[in-house]
Amino acid sequence: MSLHDASVTQMSKMLRNLDAWLDKAKEHAKAKEFDVEVLVTSRLAPDQFPLVRQVQSACDSAKYAVARLSGVEAPAHPDEEKTVDELQARIRAVIAYMETVTPDAFEGASDRRVTLPFLPGKWTKGIEYFVDFAAPNFYFHVITAYAILRHNGVNLGKRDFLGHVRLYDIEA
Repeated sequence: MSLHDASVTQMSKMLRNLDAWLDKAKEHAKAKEFDVEVLVTSRLAPDQFPLVRQVQSACDSAKYAVARLSGVEAPAHPDEEKTVDELQARIRAVIAYMETVTPDAFEGASDRRVTLPFLPGKWTKGIEYFVDFAAPNFYFHVITAYAILRHNGVNLGKRDFLGHVRLYDIEA
């Protein structure tokens, strides 16, 4: 699997799953007759970010991974979302950006020097950045968003988390 597949393809898939979970959250709120926007500020623990920040962070983790590995500048998002619809718009904007970055842009990405703004004077190789930081950070925020929704009664299961799995006929 290439770094393009691992970042653009896989992270886009998981962001699409997250978007679908938010659709299920809307359905759940409607069925239970509560305002879905209550979920935006829900959190699992007092010292943990709420759903809104988890979604923003998942989006940022994905777009910055793609940008840092490909050398293509990431779009700015000012973290102003206050509603589920705005969070879904953010998810979709990040997916749209990521899908503009071609596999060719990842040429040499494994050895590309990656710097992080919060670690001045330090750098890491692209593959090490992705494996040690970008992928785990992305999944941390996606999983936490999933857990917040589950904790609040949204009917999500393992298939919702995994999403589409590519399968092939044995004879092929």
